Amino acid sequence: MTRPASRHTAPLHTARVAWRHSLRFRLALVYTLVALALVSMIGLGVMTLLLRSMDQQFQTRLDERADTLAEAFLTGGQGLGKSPGGTGTYTMIIDEDGQVQAATPSLRQYDKAPFPFGGQAVVELNGSPARTATRKLGDFGTLWVALPEDALLDARQSATRALLLALLVTPALMLLVGWWVGKRALADLEGAADLADRIDPTRSVATLPLPGREDEVHRLLAALNRLLVRIEAVQAREKQLLGQIVHELGAPLTVLKASLSRAAERTGDPEVTRAALVTDELTFTTQDLMQLARGQLEMKVAWHFIPAATLRGRLDRLVPGTGFAGDWGGMLLCDPDRLTQALRNLLANARRAAGPEGTVTLTLTETPDHVTFRVQDSGPGLPPELGERIFEPFISGSGSSGLGLSVSRQIAVLHGGTLTGGNAPGGGAQFVLTLPGVALGDDEEEGVEEAETPVRVS
Repeated sequence: MTRPASRHTAPLHTARVAWRHSLRFRLALVYTLVALALVSMIGLGVMTLLLRSMDQQFQTRLDERADTLAEAFLTGGQGLGKSPGGTGTYTMIIDEDGQVQAATPSLRQYDKAPFPFGGQAVVELNGSPARTATRKLGDFGTLWVALPEDALLDARQSATRALLLALLVTPALMLLVGWWVGKRALADLEGAADLADRIDPTRSVATLPLPGREDEVHRLLAALNRLLVRIEAVQAREKQLLGQIVHELGAPLTVLKASLSRAAERTGDPEVTRAALVTDELTFTTQDLMQLARGQLEMKVAWHFIPAATLRGRLDRLVPGTGFAGDWGGMLLCDPDRLTQALRNLLANARRAAGPEGTVTLTLTETPDHVTFRVQDSGPGLPPELGERIFEPFISGSGSSGLGLSVSRQIAVLHGGTLTGGNAPGGGAQFVLTLPGVALGDDEEEGVEEAETPVRVS
């Protein structure tokens, strides 16, 4: 019978930044605001200069018409209706007493009447504004000339509409263009962020691909790559150092454990027995350290098909005082050493939390799909502020090294299972280690019952 080691793929949570918080949107928004400010200032400046120039041209045209009409009247004695340059121009002659002596046909209503527009630079004629100018005619009085401003007003309105249109269209276009340009310019950075988010330091620290352009993004990614290389080197040195420490501790502890165990059997001294248990505790701590040094990628599973009672016997010797519940009469497909290590870590933590007078119970339940080990103690429970951090290395809520739960979860994952923790409804901590169930045929079950020793799965 064969069973491949299951691979555990941790879920990848790619952090997608909201569009309104993205660097691309902020750059596009900044460019848009800058463009809006520039267009506003430049547009207002150009429109002001243009309108001022048009106003000056209009005033020049008015003055020229007034001068032409005055000269023509004085030199030629022509009437207003026939004066050169008088077409489209309102004119009147006012005597010294302020009476209108003559007027163009469109102003006949003011003829022989008091002059109504004295001192006004702009007047309303026939529903349209007109700008005025006056010229002295010697003894004849004063020449009054008015030129309609319709064309000037139309030009002002056209310029204002053009500026408003530019102020409305330019920001929208700049925002779209800035978004598109920012997307292309930051594409390498966004891709690198996605790759960096997938890096798992516990497995490997791979460098990020560099873009072809040697710009600021290239410099940033190159700096990140140098940092990743340094991180990988530090991790390698830490693992090497940790492995050396464990190796140096392992051999003396093994000899000490064996010696104390034999001494306890011969003498029955409780102090020697307690020292043997402490040595056993240190041995398992070194195994946890070795597991941490190797990392998850280097862990391998040696599958065996063993009776559950064999596992129970191991745990009963390693963690005395443990209560066992559930059905332990079945068979388990697992790596016995690693599963023993995982459950022993859970039971040791539970015993430490419950204290000498407390209770620790390991319950085994089996279904066609899952095999579940439930470890529950009568201690104070897990600190609520730790949450899932309780499974991180060197995080502990019971004064231990903080490695046991991390290693136990790794072992559960290697078996294709899970390990979760929390507080039981009745009080105390509760950890649940779940493994995939094993579905066997009738012939295979009969063969297993006849076997006197565990069968190694190859």
